[in-house]
Amino acid sequence: METNAYIKTATADKIATITFYSAASNSFPSTLLDELTHTITELSASTAITTIILQSEGTGAFCAGASFDELLSIQDKATGKKFFSGFANVINAMRKSPKLFIGRIHGKTVGGGVGLAASCDYCFATEHASIKLSELAIGIGPFVIEPAVSRKIGKTAFTSMSLAAHEWKTASWAQQHGLYDEVYDTIDRLDLELQTFAQRVSAYNPEAITEMKNIFWEGTANWDQLLTERAEISGRLVLSEFTINALNSFKKK
Repeated sequence: METNAYIKTATADKIATITFYSAASNSFPSTLLDELTHTITELSASTAITTIILQSEGTGAFCAGASFDELLSIQDKATGKKFFSGFANVINAMRKSPKLFIGRIHGKTVGGGVGLAASCDYCFATEHASIKLSELAIGIGPFVIEPAVSRKIGKTAFTSMSLAAHEWKTASWAQQHGLYDEVYDTIDRLDLELQTFAQRVSAYNPEAITEMKNIFWEGTANWDQLLTERAEISGRLVLSEFTINALNSFKKK
C-alpha cells in the first residue's frame, strides 16, 4: 500500500482549501478516502468558513480514481464493500456539508475522480481536464458515483460515458453536459478566476448558503443507504476473475 499519500488543509479568510495527493496519479487508497471524509466533516462543522476548494497536487492527473494496488489486494466481499464505501462516505460528506464546494479540476480525471467533481457545487477546469468512466473496462461499474454524476450530467450522458469505457470525454463535453461550470486554457487563468469566484461566494450569508445547499441536493436523502448498497455491488464484482485479470493487465501498461 502507498504510504506517502496525504491530505493537506489551508484556511484563509472564510475559504478552506483541501489538497489531496498520491504518487499513483492522485488515485485513492482507502486510508486517503477515510482521511478526506474526516477532513470534510471537520471543516463542515466550522463556523469560520463558508467555502471549501477541493484540489489535488501537481500538473498531471487530477485524480485516477481508486488505487489499483488496493483493488487487487481485496480478498473478500466485506473488504470490497468497505473500500468502495470510502468513496460513498466522501460523496455523502460533501452532500451533507453546509459549505459550498468548489472543484479545481486541473487535469484528467477517471472514475471516482469524476464522482468527486460531480459532488462539488461548482467546478473550474482546464482544457486538459478530460474525463472517463473506465469501470466497465475492468469488470466493475461506476455504481457508487453514479447518483452524483447523473445528478450533474443526466442519466443519458452518464450512460454514454459508462458504455464508452475506453473513451475520454473532453473538458468541453463535460462543460456542455453540466459537470464543469467554467473551463480555461491554462492553470494560471483557472486559479485567477477560481480565487475571484471563491472570495465572492465566501462572503455570502452562511445561512443562505446552507439553505441553498439543501435545494441543490434535494431528493438525495436516501443516499446513505443507496451508496452503501452500490458499494456492496462493486465489492462483489471486484473479486471476479474478469476484474482481477483486467486490473493486472492495466497495471502492466
